[in-house]
Amino acid sequence: MSRAPARCLPWCFALVFAACAYFPAQAAAQADMRLPLRTGWQLQPSCQMHATGARISSPDFRSSRWHSTAVPSTVLAALVADDTYPDPYFGMNLRNIPGTTYPLGANFANLPMPKDSPFACPWWYRTEFSLPRDFQGRDIWLHFDGINYRANLWVNGRKLADSSEVAGAFRIYSFNVTRFLFPGRKNTLAVEIFAPTERDLAMNFVDWNPMPPDKDMGLWGDVYLTASGPVALRYPQVVTRFPDRSLDVADLTVTAEVRNAASQPVNAVVAGTLEGIHLQQKVALAPGEVRAVTFSPAQYPQLRVAHPQVWWPYGLGPQTLHTLVMRVIVAGALSDRQAIRFGIRQITSGFNREGYRLFRINGRRILIRGGGWAPDMLLRQSPRRLEAQFDYVRQMGLNTIRLEGKLAEPEAFFDLADQRGVLIMAGWCCCSFWEHWKDWKPRDLAIATAQLRSQILRLRSHPSLLVWLNGSDNPPPAWVERSYIKVLQEEDWPNPYLSSASQQPTSVTGPSGVKMTGPYDYVSPEYWLEPQAKKFGGAWGFITETSPGAAPPPASSLRRMMPADAIWPPNESWHFHSASGAFQTLSAFDGAMAATYGPPKNLEDYEAKAQAMTYAGERAMFEAYRRNQFASTGVIQWMLDNAWPSLFWHLYDYYLDPAGGYFGAKEANQPVHVQYSYDDRSVVVVNNLYRAFPAMTVTARVYDVGLKRLFSRRATVNVQENSSQRILVLPPFPKAPRPAVYFVKLGLEDAAGRTIDSNFYWLSSQQPVFEWNQTKYERTPESTYEDMRMLDRLPPVRLEASAARERLRGRDAVRVILRNRGAHLAFQVRVGVVDAKTGEPYLPVFWNDNYIELMPGESRTLTARYPAWVKLGAHAELEVAGWNIEKATLPLFPRPPAKPPGGGR
Repeated sequence: MSRAPARCLPWCFALVFAACAYFPAQAAAQADMRLPLRTGWQLQPSCQMHATGARISSPDFRSSRWHSTAVPSTVLAALVADDTYPDPYFGMNLRNIPGTTYPLGANFANLPMPKDSPFACPWWYRTEFSLPRDFQGRDIWLHFDGINYRANLWVNGRKLADSSEVAGAFRIYSFNVTRFLFPGRKNTLAVEIFAPTERDLAMNFVDWNPMPPDKDMGLWGDVYLTASGPVALRYPQVVTRFPDRSLDVADLTVTAEVRNAASQPVNAVVAGTLEGIHLQQKVALAPGEVRAVTFSPAQYPQLRVAHPQVWWPYGLGPQTLHTLVMRVIVAGALSDRQAIRFGIRQITSGFNREGYRLFRINGRRILIRGGGWAPDMLLRQSPRRLEAQFDYVRQMGLNTIRLEGKLAEPEAFFDLADQRGVLIMAGWCCCSFWEHWKDWKPRDLAIATAQLRSQILRLRSHPSLLVWLNGSDNPPPAWVERSYIKVLQEEDWPNPYLSSASQQPTSVTGPSGVKMTGPYDYVSPEYWLEPQAKKFGGAWGFITETSPGAAPPPASSLRRMMPADAIWPPNESWHFHSASGAFQTLSAFDGAMAATYGPPKNLEDYEAKAQAMTYAGERAMFEAYRRNQFASTGVIQWMLDNAWPSLFWHLYDYYLDPAGGYFGAKEANQPVHVQYSYDDRSVVVVNNLYRAFPAMTVTARVYDVGLKRLFSRRATVNVQENSSQRILVLPPFPKAPRPAVYFVKLGLEDAAGRTIDSNFYWLSSQQPVFEWNQTKYERTPESTYEDMRMLDRLPPVRLEASAARERLRGRDAVRVILRNRGAHLAFQVRVGVVDAKTGEPYLPVFWNDNYIELMPGESRTLTARYPAWVKLGAHAELEVAGWNIEKATLPLFPRPPAKPPGGGR
């Protein structure tokens, strides 16, 4: 079918017939016909000059005094990179950048730019380039993968498009610039960019962190040129349908989009190759026509594939990726070519018996467990950082990342998700003009649907995409939702879509089957299984965002994010690096700490108690949702990471330091796992794998704070696939005249006696009291907390420790052996490898375990692996610390082993 008009907003038709037609471009063009425009850019505010776009884009224009930058880069990112402004992430520096005058904690996306801000006027990006010889005689396309927000585009002194046509933070553009360019000469591209206003559909950090004063204006995506013949090819896609649950046969449908760039009709052949299958179809294209060409199994029986190699999320099977190569041939010559990697998989969703949203992958139920993603606050991109974060997700046993309107990620993000087997929940954001529908004009709907079309075409071929959300905190009104669904259907979105991340039903799609009821601030571990929490954040249904709240990072990270005099006690810098809105301080977290563990004596004491709290809090949340699967169907931790150095909402901090919350989540999400239930004292084995484990052994022991054994039991269990099974129930804790602390140690062994999992809990005889009638979206307050203050009296423990430097698969690694030869518990033992000169840890790092407990006589071997680009220097040493372990360091072998660390906190 012909869809040329659907590719352009109504006001761009004049531009189309001026031979500058554009349609959303696919980022992955063929490598041999692509010219990246990354380096050699210059940047300057328009308010500092009076030249026109025609003049600035002329080859003889002098811009030597402009700022230099590379692209992608926002304006502020470029100014930070060239030291115009100091690091905005340190201390209060951000507030000293001109234009950062909005109230602390406010959502700047909803406020106008100050008139005296240097970002209130447009900024020019300018670069020069020469065309490769093999571009000669071909149609040349100029691609922009991300412009925030409006822009005027100029090439060689001529206007290519203006800000009425180029508008939308998440739109992707491709312009035919053949007639604008000079083969064999320097060409000049100039882009005048306008920051988003409070009435634009742009980026928004809600209450996660401050908004930069430029509102992330700039070229945040790649800019590049490609060349094609008269017919260009874009957006190839393979959609999978399995006729039955056996997965013995897969029906594949192949689609690609072709566009005739010529001013006359063209006859073309569209051909494709995948897995040894050859496809071919003739098409006749009218001038300027855009058409989706489809190869279905009904017409092409070879697309019914027997015994396919199927793509699975990480841990459930292989992440098998196949290659589709599409070509379009005109008059016997290759006109264009595109290749993608795709997975043979099918994602569906429906409702369970309780009406909760349940997702299936290849016909199998899957419990979604993930975290909310935050891009860098200045939208800076780092391939190494991105790879490390996906590795952290897998290390924690999570299977999903949620993107709430944060679609300013490069193709590498989604390629890594495909390769690593991490599912992606994508959709629009809340709390800005995106959800101010009553104020929308027809133009706003047109920009919104154009952005949606760009993103759906970009994302639809990735096997990692789980679902699209048309709204976040609220569903769109019917007229907007229908427009969104129309785009999803027109662009063959192969996955489920929801009206929003909230529980509000709509007249168009009915109930969403998900909820967004909080909490977002601290609650005690017992919260998640409380029956009264079922209608709030408790472990029933699918919760699209929730959290046990603040996540103060280790002291080493605090020293990197704020001046020495601001590190302790908590102060304005702490508040500034907390969240925004209702979460500008750590008052709920700190109040719970003082009531539960006792007021912190110093920074070291605060760090120990904070990490114990985040460990127990994250573990309890994830374990509760796993215990109740599939009455619970999904949980998204708010959040996975931070956009800048923060003390709130993360599983690893901005510097990629994994601490208590990370290891609590990692423990809770072991594939086959033994866990304790806070509501009924049951011991449960959960298994998220699609295979059973016969004759496993569960051990459960209960101790008092002095390590007197109060209970011990072993049980044999046949662990069913993808299940949650109650194995036994612990007896009530003995009554005591004052609140007491008890320890529960659980173990799980396979039929051969190998340890599969172990889990250690510290519990109070004093249960928290939740004030349910005072529940708000932030949290349910507690009038009484657990009482863990006896932990402050744990006797000091001396540990034996040794560490050896190793090479594993060509990468640095460290093996640590810890042994407790004392008579007391070593509680929350933490190890790390640091630089002896700076005290900073080597990061990122992948420990198999950390923040552990060691019973008397117990030993553990911990291993740390590092990515290839992290090299342990000559001054690397092991640091050992813990709740009742005095911090100590020792060198890494092959030097002689050091004396064991000792002492108490």
